[in-house]
Amino acid sequence: MTEHTEVHTGSPQDPMLTRRKTLATLGFTGLALAASASPLKAAFFQKLGSNIDLADLPPEWCAHQGSLLGEYAAFLAGLKLTRITPRQVIESHAKEHQGVWNGIPPKVYWRQIVPTLQVVDRVAAELNMPLKELVSAYRSPAYNARCPGAKSSSWHQANVACDIVFPTSAYQVTAVTRNLRDRGLFKGGVGSYPGFTHVDTRGVNVNW
Repeated sequence: MTEHTEVHTGSPQDPMLTRRKTLATLGFTGLALAASASPLKAAFFQKLGSNIDLADLPPEWCAHQGSLLGEYAAFLAGLKLTRITPRQVIESHAKEHQGVWNGIPPKVYWRQIVPTLQVVDRVAAELNMPLKELVSAYRSPAYNARCPGAKSSSWHQANVACDIVFPTSAYQVTAVTRNLRDRGLFKGGVGSYPGFTHVDTRGVNVNW
């Protein structure tokens, strides 16, 4: 999927200041070693008890995330979302544009995506179908700068935005998401694109 242009109201820095920081470090170690080979990597995540198979993700990407990747996987699993898997969220980070790799969000941003993921989970429930792909969630500033059409003030950098695809038309996904917002489920932006829907929880309602 192609990264996109999005509409902005206010500053993407605001949610970073108002949402609480994340869970304390759980002490997971040894990820760089686990990332060096797929069997070791799979065993590592089984040892964590996260039941998340990350064995076929790029080993160099996993190693670069360090020990936080295991903790991040456990954090996502702890959200107990019903229609979104931790694997889908992590896959959205393991991408590269023009020689620059994205990464998992800084730990202080982890909880910022929770309201948006909960919205997407609810959209999936309303559609009665699983999420097909989380195209984009957090984007590091360096990675965001390489994404065609992405604004320098993108809400993805604040870890409050997701681009989503379901096994139905993007038009239907957009309509359901806006309906949930109109019913008071959240305040944020909903962008309609031919192949996907953008949703964020910036705190101000915006359509494009």
